[in-house]
Amino acid sequence: MHYRGLKVLVTGADGFIGSHLVEALVGQGAQVTALCLYNSFDMHGWLDDVPAPVRSGLRLVRGDIRDGAFVRRVVAGQEVIFHLAALIAIPHSYASPQSFVDTNVVGTLNVLEACRESGIGRMVHTSTSEVYGSAITVPIREAHPLQGQSPYSASKIGADMMAEAFSRSFGLPVAILRPFNTFGPRQSERAVIGSTIRQILDPRCASVRLGSLETVRDFTYVEDTVAAFLAIGSAAAIKLGSPYNAGSGKAVTVGELVDVLFGITACTKPVEREASRLRPVNSEVMALLADSSRLAADAGWAPRINLRDGLARTVEWWKERLALGHVRREASVIT
Repeated sequence: MHYRGLKVLVTGADGFIGSHLVEALVGQGAQVTALCLYNSFDMHGWLDDVPAPVRSGLRLVRGDIRDGAFVRRVVAGQEVIFHLAALIAIPHSYASPQSFVDTNVVGTLNVLEACRESGIGRMVHTSTSEVYGSAITVPIREAHPLQGQSPYSASKIGADMMAEAFSRSFGLPVAILRPFNTFGPRQSERAVIGSTIRQILDPRCASVRLGSLETVRDFTYVEDTVAAFLAIGSAAAIKLGSPYNAGSGKAVTVGELVDVLFGITACTKPVEREASRLRPVNSEVMALLADSSRLAADAGWAPRINLRDGLARTVEWWKERLALGHVRREASVIT
């Protein structure tokens, strides 16, 4: 219970991973401030779905990391910052790259500056496996070249370099975590697993429409990704300013993933390839497979949930959502 009594701020708390992280921190007794994107609908994203005891243990704040003055105010007095807020929808990054720079690079700069001014104990910056592009060597170690194969990944590379620069230039205690493809309850149809499960379960879908079935991914269940955040946020032995991978270390093609889901659900629907779901040819990341040995050695982290068990849990969550008529498409988080 490393976080008991600590004042902890989570940016992007209304998102998929952020909401799960908030739950875990509240469970450990942290004094959590959850930063959610301001909106006029009186909504707090996925935090509206967490159990009432969790919500009652939170301080909910609405704002936007692109507002530097606001960020300084909300960071002041905090001890640990988990920075997850970002624009993450890769397809949208092709249409609106400037917004990704504004949020992911400038927004991260605002958080870094605020942490520097406040003398924060530790900041955890969220990177992504997408910064590696298509793997040149596998499994991917942190020293793998960075390749901006989409405007999204380019913006995250910029944010990572800014975090590294603040560590080197100002001694800011910032840790950099690179989760590989996280999945689980609350993930939207923006991701392949959510999209596939919904189409499998929805009787209105006569087929399951997907893009490429050949791409290779390292899928990690959200509970394990949250454990990686908690580990890197508290471990004394990590190298600050240096990235750490967090992935299962097991590779699976999208086609193999679909086969597992069909087995879990006994689905017999045909699979159709849909061109609109494909990335531009030179932008597609063909293979991602993590080497997470550094995080294991320095923070004691290891994934515990295997792919099939994680998928089965996610299928059950989707069944509940569909039964209640609560299916929704999650907006990109820019808190």
